[in-house]
Amino acid sequence: MSNFYGDYNQKIDYVFKVVLIGDSAVGKSQLLARFARNEFSVDSKATIGVEFQTKTLAIDHKTVKAQIWDTAGQERYRAVTSAYYRGAVGAMLVYDMTKRQSFDHMARWLEELRGHADKNIVIMLIGNKCDLGSLRAVPTEDAQEFAQRENLFFMETSALQSTNVETAFLTVLTEIYRIISKKTLAANDELDPNGNSGLLKGTRIIVPNQELQTERKGGCCG
Repeated sequence: MSNFYGDYNQKIDYVFKVVLIGDSAVGKSQLLARFARNEFSVDSKATIGVEFQTKTLAIDHKTVKAQIWDTAGQERYRAVTSAYYRGAVGAMLVYDMTKRQSFDHMARWLEELRGHADKNIVIMLIGNKCDLGSLRAVPTEDAQEFAQRENLFFMETSALQSTNVETAFLTVLTEIYRIISKKTLAANDELDPNGNSGLLKGTRIIVPNQELQTERKGGCCG
């Protein structure tokens, strides 16, 4: 994996908008707080409308600013938050693995996401609160099957114990980078009407040879 943290005094090469979606109280805000600030609050309150955090990191020697939007899960905010899907290049579909209903709603959230977002959006299914193993209501296999069927990345996380949180976000951001890098390279190969190659000539992005493969298993401690 690339060196993700480096000197942030350099210019920002990319800004990636990622949205967190799912039912209320599944831990979206806690996942974001753990990734962005390495914090966890036991007294977290429900998100009203939309909040966002940013985190700057380095991927393949490029400086990437992740702009992560935390959307309210409550039904009455859904019409408001749908506008925030626009421009998103990544999404985390979050359910609480101790609440079966939150997983059963994933298909509906995914449908809404795909109705508003870019068709090439990178999506990860996240089963949060895997520290509460004795209360598990969603077998890992059920989530794996859903993720495979819908072509999603999948991982189980614990914001409380910081399990797989950074890995999940970095997997999504690295995959976004890989896709956008390919688009940049393709654009660079196109000629303008004067026969000159694109403006990006000489600044091609080198994509790592080994593409990041997320385990479809994605289990809590695996």
